[in-house]
Amino acid sequence: MSATETLRVALVGNPNCGKTALFNLLTGSRQKVANYAGVTVERKEGRFLAPSGRHYALLDLPGAYSLHAASLDEAITRDLCRGFYPGEAAPDVIVCVVDATNLRLHLRFALEVRALGRPMVLAVNMMDAARRRGIEVDLGALERELGVPVVPTIAVRRDGARELVASLDRMSPAAQAPHAAQLADPEALHAETRRLLALAVTMPRRTAEIDDALDRWLLHPVFGLLALGVVMFLIFQAVYAWAKPVMDLIDAGSSALGAWTAAALPPGPLNSLLVDGIISGVGGVIVFLPQILVLFAFILALEESGYLPRAAFLLDRMMASAGLSGRSFIPLLSSFACAIPGIMATRSIQDPRDRLATIIVAPLMTCSARLPVYALLIGAFIPAQKVGWFNLQGLVLFALYAAGIVSALAVAWVMKKWRRDKSEHPLLLELPSYRMPHPRDLALGLWERAMIFLKRVGGIILALTILLWVLLYFPNGGGDVTQSFAGRIGHAMTFVFAPVGFNWQICIALIPGMAAREVAVSSLATVYALSSVDDAAAAHALSPLIQSGWSIATGLSLLVWYIYAPQCLSTLATIKRETGSWKHVAISAGYLFALAYVASLVTYQVAVAMGAG
Repeated sequence: MSATETLRVALVGNPNCGKTALFNLLTGSRQKVANYAGVTVERKEGRFLAPSGRHYALLDLPGAYSLHAASLDEAITRDLCRGFYPGEAAPDVIVCVVDATNLRLHLRFALEVRALGRPMVLAVNMMDAARRRGIEVDLGALERELGVPVVPTIAVRRDGARELVASLDRMSPAAQAPHAAQLADPEALHAETRRLLALAVTMPRRTAEIDDALDRWLLHPVFGLLALGVVMFLIFQAVYAWAKPVMDLIDAGSSALGAWTAAALPPGPLNSLLVDGIISGVGGVIVFLPQILVLFAFILALEESGYLPRAAFLLDRMMASAGLSGRSFIPLLSSFACAIPGIMATRSIQDPRDRLATIIVAPLMTCSARLPVYALLIGAFIPAQKVGWFNLQGLVLFALYAAGIVSALAVAWVMKKWRRDKSEHPLLLELPSYRMPHPRDLALGLWERAMIFLKRVGGIILALTILLWVLLYFPNGGGDVTQSFAGRIGHAMTFVFAPVGFNWQICIALIPGMAAREVAVSSLATVYALSSVDDAAAAHALSPLIQSGWSIATGLSLLVWYIYAPQCLSTLATIKRETGSWKHVAISAGYLFALAYVASLVTYQVAVAMGAG
């Protein structure tokens, strides 16, 4: 094979083996993330050039515990490795990544991969962590017994994949496949795994001392829950404390750009579209990107550190009392980013009732799209003062997230009482060793999420902002906005929403907010920019405009509305795809609207009674 040809390499391995960290090390930012055709499983591909001059296309396959697939992720990994997946070429070489500190579990999967009879390299990852624990792995013995190249890797070091790349350079698409017995019988797999462990691995103890010491506290039924609560509390404090300086810079830049554009262009539709529509609308959403990235930084760090499976184990009993299980924790945690991947992650839940309950309550987790709305309203109506050592705005944000979690548990409990057809599936989880998150992996994860957010800003949010501007500007050319198409729609909706304190501007913002919640912020920015008779005021931030125009009762009512707000249309479509039932879509949207309306109604009426109206 010539150096100009590209070798297709598939990375496979158990979850928590460091496979994705190895993928990041090899490909860096040269990655492309999409979905496999016809399904919602993520497809991640990258490219790299070896020092030898050879080109590689690297595919990071979904983590799998077995090729006897128990989930859609595992089925895709199995079919791609065998070359049977429609529209995907078979890999030239399979790199099976195993954790050197956990070969008791991971070698079994490696034997299944070898039994496929395809060219293969075994990458024994985390060799540095194994050495620190006194674990000795005889790589030569493994290579001799398995009949495939076996190389050490350390995915967190700059040169940690050098031997893997050198081994791949020596291979070609026509490389000889291993001659392996078909170990289809689980007992035969276990027996062969035990033989290899006895032959090639010396392990002074099964778990690391530091892991045991930390788990004594972090998995304690009392101290563990307190520690989890403190971690979550500090995250929401940091969302405000760390992000504010960058937000102020973005806000000032957006205001300056709006003022400059307004002065540079003559009055007319183009001026209004750019200043009142695009700059006010899109700029009003981009300003919240720093807070979203701070939140994601913590979630990624907790995931990389090995803490998340422990949190799932810790919460299993509590979630079981609400009709869920510890398996629901990670899908629900994923829903803090977006309910769509959280709903898709429920495929790992075996119990059908548990899976359906998790799908139904996942939209109650406070997704990142709500964060711009929360940040806008908290900034406008909650004083930026200290309560003891803590930021009051951060306390309110924590309370909003907590309200979503408590509501989800309450809804799951009601479903448990309503449907009793529950079969028991004990929670079985692999608890990986604790490890320090690597800055490169955190940076790449944040970059991916920033690009996803900015693509939404440049796609659906920009399109809906322009559409809303058209509805607000016509038919009277930006004159009296209340007489525009959108103004008339908003006034008609106040018949339904006046009891919860919503004005016609808020009613307008609710409609495009069904496409994506953060569009509500850009919609409000566009409405108020066009409603303002003062061009200078129109270029300013949205927060002071609503602070002066709304009562505190209205601001609090809208905050509570977004705890329960009926989810975006993409989430509804995902529920339909995952459950195959429009009935569950209707139930989900219906109960969320009812909760949102009742909670906002109570909040508004109580606030008015207390003099905040």
